[in-house]
Amino acid sequence: MQKCYNGVVIRGESAGTKLGFPTANIVLEDASISGTYAGTVVVDDILYEAGIYANQRRNILETHILDFSGDLYGKTITVTLHEKIRDDEEFINKKTLSKTIANDILRVREYFDKP
Repeated sequence: MQKCYNGVVIRGESAGTKLGFPTANIVLEDASISGTYAGTVVVDDILYEAGIYANQRRNILETHILDFSGDLYGKTITVTLHEKIRDDEEFINKKTLSKTIANDILRVREYFDKP
């Protein structure tokens, strides 16, 4: 399962950054996907591994690029979904959400460490 999306990075609500997981957000116009995925992102012709959340409520593809820091606002990126790791769910508080995201990132790293 690989789906590819291109878009210009836009400003979000900075919720991921506040939780310690900054994201590069692009507009999502595909209603067929939801949940969290292991995937890749191409930025300036460099391929990165990423945890990706398809946020259907806000129509945004939120991409946490592993081991990356930098300002991507206004840049065009290509996001490819490789494997779904979790269905979408609601969280009762930020602590639970933060723990779940940390676990998602571990699962993404494990996905890419596969032989």
